[in-house]
Order: sequence, then structure tokens, then C-alpha cells
Amino acid sequence: MRELPVGLPSELVPLSWLLGVWEGSGVLEYQISDDSVSRTFGHRVSFSHDGLPYLNYSSYTWLEPEPGSESDEKTPLATETGYWRLSRPQLEADQGPGLLPGLNDRPYSTTNAVESLRNADGGFDIEVVLAHPGGVAELYLGQVKGPRIDLATDAVVRTAGAKAYSAATRMYGLVDNHLLWAWDIAALGQELRTHASGRLGRLE
Repeated sequence: MRELPVGLPSELVPLSWLLGVWEGSGVLEYQISDDSVSRTFGHRVSFSHDGLPYLNYSSYTWLEPEPGSESDEKTPLATETGYWRLSRPQLEADQGPGLLPGLNDRPYSTTNAVESLRNADGGFDIEVVLAHPGGVAELYLGQVKGPRIDLATDAVVRTAGAKAYSAATRMYGLVDNHLLWAWDIAALGQELRTHASGRLGRLE
């Protein structure tokens, strides 16, 4: 059992099992019409907090060398960054918009107050906002229930030059002290389908 970090906001307790730096490998499998892309990759993920009621998230992936390749060089693949938080209305006591400070004491600062946010399924509704350097931003809605998280896009925003990408689902779970994840996407004219999955271990 990991101890909760000092200064962890009460709202982050349901997500606290994500905290830390995780690294491991994954498999990319995506069918595009009659073509299939299949590769293994390395993956490092970081979840941290700065005293505010959300998690900071960053992800970096790299392609492993092709089987039989004489080079052992790793090729940078993709990055993404974002924020994870419990889903609830923003109140006067919350910071924002912009740099406006919150008024009065921060809400949901006790365990009992956070417990009042549980949904009918016994978990907590969450929101995840992710940004990709290729001109795509995603808003996910879902829930955390114990050591499992299920997410689905509520909105995807793309710049005019971004590649076609319209929807996604993600799943995260803590199994035998490893972070397992799966990511399905609807992209490049394809319906929602298997995209990638991985298994990561926490770096101490």
C-alpha cells in the first residue's frame, strides 16, 4: 500500500494510484482499409500534482528498432500532455477563469466532501483534457472506480492541418502494481477500433 503524498488535495485521492512516473512497452496495431500497422514501442508516462485539485499528465513514446535491424536506435514517436480531475461544477472558490484566484476556502477539501461526489455506480466521474502537438485536442469524460478508469471522448478539436481523428476511448487499470492501458481510436476515415495498448511499471 503506497502512502498518500503530503499536501495531496482531497479531490485527488481517488486518482492517487496514478501518481508517479511509469515506464514500459506497448504494441501498436491499427487497421487502415486493407493495410495494417503493427509495431512495438517504448512508453513513459508521468502523473504529478502541484497542490491544485488536478493531476498533471505527460506521455512520451518511442519506436523500438525493427526486428532484424542492425541499429538499436530508438525513434521518437509521439507525445501528449494534459490534466485529469474529478468532474464537478467549478465554484467561486475555484481558481479561474484565467489567473483569477478563487474566493474563500477551496471546496471539497475534506474526505467527506469528496465522498459526496460519488456517482450512482460507486465511482467518481472524471474529466481529462489532452493536447497533441499535431493540432488535436481531446476532452474525455469517464469514471474512476477503484484502480480502473474508463474514458470516452466527448469532444475532439482539430486544426485545419491536423490529420483526421474523430473519437477515442481509453482504459487504465492497476494490475499487479503495473499500469495497464488500452486506447481505441477512430481516425483516417476508420470507425472506432483497436489502436494501442501497453504495460508500464512505476519507476522509484
